[in-house]
Amino acid sequence: MRLPCLFLHPWYDESMYRICKIIELESGHLLSKHPGNCQFPHGHTRSVELTFTAETLDDHDMVMDFKAIREMLGDFLEQFDHALCMNTDDPHYDDFRRAYGERIIPFDHSDPTSEAMARAVFCHAKQALSRAQADGGVYPVRSCVKLGRVRVWETSSTWAEYCE
Repeated sequence: MRLPCLFLHPWYDESMYRICKIIELESGHLLSKHPGNCQFPHGHTRSVELTFTAETLDDHDMVMDFKAIREMLGDFLEQFDHALCMNTDDPHYDDFRRAYGERIIPFDHSDPTSEAMARAVFCHAKQALSRAQADGGVYPVRSCVKLGRVRVWETSSTWAEYCE
């Protein structure tokens, strides 16, 4: 007997396999549009969850190897570690960029909220997945594998998610 699913998302299908890779990093941001303390530089220990789906398993009985995810996204996510994300419209953006160079991650005309970060990671992961599927690589990724969602945990009790 199949029980009804109580937690449905557009990407959710009971007949799908899903895997999730969580990558933790220390990153900071400041929200120039925020009326409270979040307008000042501060940091978080973030967890970035990436969920991938497939209707079938590969020859190794996997959706895909977890190492493929790290290879696809490791360098991209590493840039956020011990970096400060800033809105390019922030009046102090140029000063921070001059002082800290590549450790300042620009968010074009947008505050680097967890929602914006989830979308940025999703868009990058979607392109990286396509490249991995085309390349083959050490850890091949089948063309049927889809990116389900990206969830960015800002604290242990708050997260933002993006999916298409």
